[in-house]
Order: sequence, then C-alpha cells, then structure tokens
Amino acid sequence: MSLTLQNVESELSYAFLHAIAGKAGMSCKMGDRHDDAHGIDAEISFWGVTEHPYIKHVQLNIQLKATIGDPGTQPDYVSYFFQGTRRYDKLRTDDSMCYKILVVLFLPPDPSSWLNCSKDELVLKNCAYWVNLYGAERTNNEHGQTIYLPRNHLLTPTELVRLANLAVNKNIPGYKRPI
Repeated sequence: MSLTLQNVESELSYAFLHAIAGKAGMSCKMGDRHDDAHGIDAEISFWGVTEHPYIKHVQLNIQLKATIGDPGTQPDYVSYFFQGTRRYDKLRTDDSMCYKILVVLFLPPDPSSWLNCSKDELVLKNCAYWVNLYGAERTNNEHGQTIYLPRNHLLTPTELVRLANLAVNKNIPGYKRPI
C-alpha cells in the first residue's frame, strides 16, 4: 500500500531537514513515538559548530510540518495554519532546556513537482521556514491557530548554524505576531 499524500509530505520534510543539517555539519535523528507525544519529530545536535567559548554541544528539538498551502503575500512573513491546539500549546510553552523549533516546509501545489531526480541533481521544491513559538498567545480555537513565520527565517545550512549560535547563548527570539 502506498503512502498518502500527507505521509509523503511528512517524509519529504524529514528529508529536507536531514539534508540541511548534514550540509551544516550537524547530526539529525528522527524522534520516536515517545518524542512525538511531546511534539518532537526530530532532534538536531550541534557538536563544535558554535562560536561559544566553552559550550560546544547544543541540541534543538524540531516539530516538522509540510504543506501545499499558500504561504501568503506578506513581505515579511509566511502564514501557516497549525492544526490542533494540543501540539501548538506544547511548542509555545518554555518548559525545556532544549529549544523546541517549528519547521514548516512549503511544497508546490502539484505533487508531481515536489521532487525531481536526474543523473545530475536531486531537487526538492520549495523551502522551509523556522519559528520559535515560545510566548505565542493561547488560542480559543479548538481546531488550530494561524502562525506567522518570518521570511528571514528561511532554513538553510547557514541559517541552521546561526540558529545553533543563538541557541548556545539562549538567545533564539520568541514568537511575535505581526501587527
């Protein structure tokens, strides 16, 4: 039995994160069912890539989402409807020594264009953005919450190294809803 389109989206979000982390020189491992209960799909470990004088290991817990939804046209933010409030509440609460980061992969609407392979390249289309939801407001909508991810939080290998350096200094910015 083949995977549903939603499961393919999920697998591509893991592949995207693994590729970005690998290129940045970091390890990435999938969470297990126990981690998933805490809103963690993957764990990124930074060994020796930070600029901190003595802390050389940092870990990030990652919640992955993928969507074919329209990211919107705002110049500074992309929008994503986070379905379900239970996981949203786990991500917005600062209850861990490790940052919990939401990564949303925006895929093209046509599934046939999500991934292209040839002898010369492997191309996974579109891009992902990250956000730290600490400090986000509680929602009264039981179905979910629209969140806004800054466009300058485009997840690239260079951005992941920058994120590692922010994390080691406990300086990853919390959530700010655009006005």
